[in-house]
Amino acid sequence: MEAPPYAVFLFPSVSHALKAEKILKEQGIVHKLIPVPRHISSDCGVCLRVAVAQQGLVAEALQGLVTWERMVLL
Repeated sequence: MEAPPYAVFLFPSVSHALKAEKILKEQGIVHKLIPVPRHISSDCGVCLRVAVAQQGLVAEALQGLVTWERMVLL
């Protein structure tokens, strides 16, 4: 069985990722804070993983509240 596709949101710092996590938690949006996958970046850090179907909802929820650098589909 293959894992469902997901999207990861990358942030300029861990503090941005933690702020985004708090926002998503408050809005009841399912997410998971994970280490940045090595094939995306060798930098140490964390990112937010969400279902592909929720990427637009997450981007909208974070709009104007927290800065994110990019979103990658995996």
